[in-house]
Amino acid sequence: MSGWIRVSSSTEAPPVHLSPGRRAWRRFKRNKLGFWSLVIFVTLLVLSLFAELISNDKPWVVRYNGNFYFPLVTSYPEKTFGGDFETETDFLDPFIRQQISKEGNWSIYPPNPYGPKTLNYFAKEPNPSKPTRANLLGTDDRGRDMLAQLIYGFRLSALFALALTMTGVAIGVISGAIQGFFAGKVDLTLQRFIEIWDSMPELYLLIIFSAIFSPSVALLLILLSLFGWTGLSSYVRAEFLRNRQMDYVRAARALGVGNGRIMWKHILPNSMTPVITFLPFRMSGAILALTSLDFLGLGVPPGTPSLGELLSQGKNNIDAWWISLSTFAVLVITLLLLTFMGDALRDALDPRKADA
Repeated sequence: MSGWIRVSSSTEAPPVHLSPGRRAWRRFKRNKLGFWSLVIFVTLLVLSLFAELISNDKPWVVRYNGNFYFPLVTSYPEKTFGGDFETETDFLDPFIRQQISKEGNWSIYPPNPYGPKTLNYFAKEPNPSKPTRANLLGTDDRGRDMLAQLIYGFRLSALFALALTMTGVAIGVISGAIQGFFAGKVDLTLQRFIEIWDSMPELYLLIIFSAIFSPSVALLLILLSLFGWTGLSSYVRAEFLRNRQMDYVRAARALGVGNGRIMWKHILPNSMTPVITFLPFRMSGAILALTSLDFLGLGVPPGTPSLGELLSQGKNNIDAWWISLSTFAVLVITLLLLTFMGDALRDALDPRKADA
């Protein structure tokens, strides 16, 4: 009788080949500090985008005399709720609160019932007032709620940093790609231009333009974008100078592929490591730049919620420790999160790091 040939019922699964992006993401997730910093920062940023629903002096919804009102969407005169004037309703007014709290009436307020420009005229202590049950983090020297100022100030700083970073990356990548790919006279000419441009006194120009034009976030974004791309351009230029000599570029040229397609479809994806690695650090630098300019009075328009303006208030009101302490805490935590993200991203994109 011939012997039986035993065949194993279980087959060994073929190895899974991950793309470079997936391998980098897996390495990034292994860095717990960087990964959770990303989760926390994105969560805070998303929550700040809905700041009007979290911190506002207007209720989400009001039911008054059988009718529903939505103050966040529409402004209502005081007479709507039993007042005497046609001016917009102040929902912090004790009389208005009493009216919409009578039997059959009700309202739903945001968790923090103060907006970024709300002045608490009914505070029991002079401004700046220390933390109380009404104002959990106290008020600034104008009577505005500190918690509302920090929420809206964080949103302004984060969105400004994102916009400035994206603008600087776009200009830096384009200029560095052109220099590195064409090299020769093109590279030499642009390098001399960048050296001259870098030598211009940026702070003096900001002071001059602040004196000529009325301060605005858009103007500040444009001015900082004009000078925030040169450093990244050098890294992209170096990557393009290295990659343009690779075999895959020579093969593309031999196949008749145009310069534009070679630059953006072949070389650029292989030159993005320094760009991506520096993104968190560029964002932290943009936040520091905005905070510093606001502290000096050269930033956003007066009255705009800003971390720099709050730090300036803390300097002018040393006894009001809650202003400096809370603002400093928000700024430090934000910069730490971005730094941890940058360190983890740098390690994740390091080709010398082997996958576990």
